[in-house]
Amino acid sequence: KQWYQRRVRGDSMRGLAVFIADIRNCKSREQEKKRINKELANIRSKFKGDKQLDGYQKKKYVCKLLFIFLLGNDVDFGHMEAVDLLASNKYTEKQIGYLFISVMMHHSNDLYKLVIQAIKNDLSSRDAVHICLALTCIANIGTPEMAEEIGDEVPKILTSPDTLHGVKKCAALCLLRLFELKSDKFVHAELSSRLIALLSDQHLGVVTSACSLIQALVTASPEEYKGCVSLAVSRLSRIVSSTDLKDYMYYFIAAPWLSVKLIRLLQSYPQPEDSSVYERLKESLETILNRATDPPKSKKIQHTNAKNAVLFEAINLIIHYDSDAALMVRSCNLLGGFLNSKETNLRYLALESLTKLAISDFSRKAVMKHQETVVQALKNERDLSVRQRAVDLLYAMCDREQAEEIVGELLNYLEKADYSIREELVLKIAILAEKFATDYSWYVDVILNLIRVAGDYIADEVWYRVTQIVINRDDIQGYAAKTVFEALQAPTCHENMVKVGAYILGEFGNLIAGDERSGPIVQFKLLHSMFHLCSNTTKYILLSTYIKLINLFPEIKLDIEEVLNHDNQLRNSDAEIQQRAIEYTKLSQIASSDLLATVLEEMPQFMERESSLLAKLKKKSNTMVREKEVEPQEATQAAPTSQTPTSGYNLTLTASPDTNTVDLVELNVELPPAAAMDPVESLLDLESPAAGSQTPNDSPVLPNSNHAAPAPAPAPSLLDMFGTPAPAQPDTVQVNYGLTAYDESTQPNFKNFICARNNGILFENAVIQVGVKSEFSGSQGKVMVFYGNKSPLPLNGFSTALYLGQSDQGLLRVDAQPVSTVIAAGAQLPQTINVTCLGAFSEIPLIQISFNTSGTTHTMVLRLPILINKFSKGTTMSASDFFVRWKNLAMPAQEFQKVFKASKPMDHDSIKAKVSGFGLQVLDGVDPKIDNLVGAGIIVCESTQIGCLLRLEPSRQAQMYRLTVRSAREDTPSLLVNLLSQDL
Repeated sequence: KQWYQRRVRGDSMRGLAVFIADIRNCKSREQEKKRINKELANIRSKFKGDKQLDGYQKKKYVCKLLFIFLLGNDVDFGHMEAVDLLASNKYTEKQIGYLFISVMMHHSNDLYKLVIQAIKNDLSSRDAVHICLALTCIANIGTPEMAEEIGDEVPKILTSPDTLHGVKKCAALCLLRLFELKSDKFVHAELSSRLIALLSDQHLGVVTSACSLIQALVTASPEEYKGCVSLAVSRLSRIVSSTDLKDYMYYFIAAPWLSVKLIRLLQSYPQPEDSSVYERLKESLETILNRATDPPKSKKIQHTNAKNAVLFEAINLIIHYDSDAALMVRSCNLLGGFLNSKETNLRYLALESLTKLAISDFSRKAVMKHQETVVQALKNERDLSVRQRAVDLLYAMCDREQAEEIVGELLNYLEKADYSIREELVLKIAILAEKFATDYSWYVDVILNLIRVAGDYIADEVWYRVTQIVINRDDIQGYAAKTVFEALQAPTCHENMVKVGAYILGEFGNLIAGDERSGPIVQFKLLHSMFHLCSNTTKYILLSTYIKLINLFPEIKLDIEEVLNHDNQLRNSDAEIQQRAIEYTKLSQIASSDLLATVLEEMPQFMERESSLLAKLKKKSNTMVREKEVEPQEATQAAPTSQTPTSGYNLTLTASPDTNTVDLVELNVELPPAAAMDPVESLLDLESPAAGSQTPNDSPVLPNSNHAAPAPAPAPSLLDMFGTPAPAQPDTVQVNYGLTAYDESTQPNFKNFICARNNGILFENAVIQVGVKSEFSGSQGKVMVFYGNKSPLPLNGFSTALYLGQSDQGLLRVDAQPVSTVIAAGAQLPQTINVTCLGAFSEIPLIQISFNTSGTTHTMVLRLPILINKFSKGTTMSASDFFVRWKNLAMPAQEFQKVFKASKPMDHDSIKAKVSGFGLQVLDGVDPKIDNLVGAGIIVCESTQIGCLLRLEPSRQAQMYRLTVRSAREDTPSLLVNLLSQDL
């Protein structure tokens, strides 16, 4: 150690110290810039001068350049001098050389080959300090090219018996980095046996580094490293039984980091088959559990954290094996004690581990003893993440006996739950109610309660399921019709309730028609009273319900035909509504009563199969999902197919390609040739591919979003779905016209970018995070997209392609800079996109991102927050000027109006902020009604400007908005209304 300190003791660089002091004493940015430019000029003259510089001078000047670069200034010289420092035998000079190269040299630099050669020379050196510097540099700036050229040298250093322990630690971590860059080079039997032997090394630092390396190698080749299990058990046993490990005791805990790494390594393999090995491991686990109850040896938090880290990892290993009932019950009892801990992290981890234990038959009963404590945590816990884990645990421990109680508690919590977890919570409640229902009238009540409490968060699969189950069970059809009829009479009724009510009353309204309070005409008028408030998707279902009611109740045929023949339907701007109204009218007039009864007969029972809600929940959450089989007696009663309920179309079941079941989205729909529905607003609202069968890259894929109905077809390849990948170009990224496939569920929070927000996360999963930062001024915009690699492996073959709407040619100009084809692990890659607004464009640009990692191709399509309102600026005007201009824009094509339900609390200040953030100037005192908002703005295009006037009328009693926009350009009002209504 003293020898190392003597070697690395650096020379003082007085000139560097003076320069840093001068920079710190600068009182302005201009003064600092002047001082830096002066120093750069001096350094450049020194490097170009005739006088030969010695190692000290090169080191000093290179250090100054490094400091200037870290201050945020561009430095484009000094690389050759840094490479020269690598050849020095002095530690401080070589260290500065490697530091400069690690920070400032890109692998495309012409000097990179010289750097690789210098690293090779240092790796073959006998000086341990030089070897460590070279290994550290490789780990910092390693590339596939470097892995290919130096990859054979590092394993030799690591496995050599003559290598010092400190060098072995560096070599192990360096090899881990090279493996991430080029995994296939380091997977072979000869190397694996030598690396496994490192677990027996006498130096625990070497074992710790080797453990991290082997853990990564196991993921690529588990069979090659199977022999590490016995050595890991042996090493863990010695650590657990030891009381004094000298330098590796951390607050009275023996080598906690190494213990955690060894236990995690054991979780990569099943329980050891050798009984002696397993018994030794079991003793170690029992010792760890016993020590958890011992009085603490220190009051410091570090002691508690280290002890609990080892304990929780040991419990994870016990859960992984799932074979020893005694150990699992003991683990459960220990975790139960943490539920009342004052430490939030401990409560969180305890709930998370108990959720895993609740799935095992060995520990299920022990977990259920803590039900009351978990319910109290759900009610009283302040931390949202802890409450979410409590929900997961209640979901996992639920069975037939506790179902009503647990579902009731979850429903109570739903009313005050955070908005971010409501959709997942709704799915869990729906799954539990269906799985454990003994009285299906209770199930119907639960689902209708869900819609009432959290209608905005009800996935379509939830109301699909309740209609399927009602159709399949004759004994609850009357009750369901009566209950949904009463629910529709509430003062405020969510649109999803209208969908369920329309479907059930259309099929079984005759079962409650005997009561004059729910007679045929009463049912029809109740449903039709909500028609004008609903979206087009719901209107499709209501029109199908009306024709069904003609079949059930011929006496109200004239009333229904009057509605179908009304101009609101026959001349509706939506082609689907027109088509249904005309076809249903003709069907009721031409068809005989027998033919009508045949065509509109009651829907047959759905095929029996597992619910698709589980697949939906898997997509929504990474939490553990219980997939226990439904009991045989339940399967025949309550497991209808996940086929989507519909009215008025023939449905043909199609088997999933990899199973003999039928899923929700695998339907062939026979559409009239003239129908051109938007899939987002179609009656079925189908997704593709099938729920529960994700694409190989787990990326978002949806049927073509360019107003084409989803057609039944075999699952297309990625190239079929997204078009030919954009070829690499040196200057710009390819821009395509004609939007590609896009799944709206990929970016559920995209609407947050509509008003004001220009920065945020566009998309995130376990592999990649895509963020955006944008600025708009006049007709110009600059969008910075950041791609962050969250995985431990590089993203190779990285490419992007832009897609604009076919109709937007000549309305939007987009230029995107090319990006690197590789994103290193943990690195972030920026891409600049320059945008120019040429006219009122209607489609939101899409960006297709493609890359490879771990042998899997990932492709995703995301919306970019480039919207027409981003190019709008507010303008002020008096009340008289506003009304004069408003009246001048009186042509029908110059106005677009929409009535819609509020999706958020109707607070006047927040609404005003949204309108202002939308790009319009709010004009106070113009509208005589205080609650109404009036705004004006100008959309700035490159060669023209488009004036816009807005009026927003909120109704707090009905929780509705009426939004009206007028503009001289006929296509502009509808664009602005549809955008702003999404965020309101």
